[in-house]
Amino acid sequence: MNYYDRARYFRTKKRLGQNFLINGEVIRNILDYANVNSEDTVVEIGPGVGFVTEQLVKRAKKVIAIELDEEAVKELKKLDAPNLTIIHSDVLKTDISLLCEEKIKVVANIPYYITSPIIAHLLGEIDDLNNKNRNKITEILLMVQEEVAQRMVADEKSPSKRYGLLTMLSQFWAEVEIKQLVGRKSFYPAPKVNSALIHLKVREKPLLELKDYTHFRKTVKAAFSQRRKTLKNCLVQNGFDKEKVQKVMNALDLDDNIRGEKLSIAQFGELSEGLISEND
Repeated sequence: MNYYDRARYFRTKKRLGQNFLINGEVIRNILDYANVNSEDTVVEIGPGVGFVTEQLVKRAKKVIAIELDEEAVKELKKLDAPNLTIIHSDVLKTDISLLCEEKIKVVANIPYYITSPIIAHLLGEIDDLNNKNRNKITEILLMVQEEVAQRMVADEKSPSKRYGLLTMLSQFWAEVEIKQLVGRKSFYPAPKVNSALIHLKVREKPLLELKDYTHFRKTVKAAFSQRRKTLKNCLVQNGFDKEKVQKVMNALDLDDNIRGEKLSIAQFGELSEGLISEND
């Protein structure tokens, strides 16, 4: 039975955002992009009925599959692979760091409406310097909505709507690269949007070395709070002192009318550090 017929046999649940990957070539590419080998422990998030899982167990040392849907769990158990552990749970309520002793790779085909929360769960927030989940993970390969993938790899030169808080979160703790665009017909049922496979190589240290990471997070959040307004206005309206903001922007040679999405991540670091110095 091919992937399409097998997917049709299972009654998908719209409320769980289930769209099963049925493209065999893409499934093979997932294993290659994640560099899965016989020494690896792989945590698979949202395995569904196991089309990727059944290939992972052939290549990895150990596979830990986290699945919320009880009916899908029953299908996964039919694989009967000695190196497969199935966890019937919500990944956002699962402590990834406690699943095993060794370092892990993460492979995930997740409901698109919870992409950002899952990335935050895996990597931790910008100011979470010792996140226990992130400390266990070496690589993450995600299937996400193409639009979300473009936001994750964006920079200050990208279209303004792409560059924002998700960009910051993703790149601050990982090297991010789109590996492949995936069309709607690669899934059953077909979603309304195109998808992309995105690879995150987790950093051992954050992208920037800063005095105060919580202040940096606050600065970035304020800068993107109202996209139609200037950086200066956004900062002031979020509690930053107007005179100090003006002084630091002048020192960094930032135009008064510049918007937050035109600053690089490094420039945000300089801005945050400058505002801290002004408070000393």
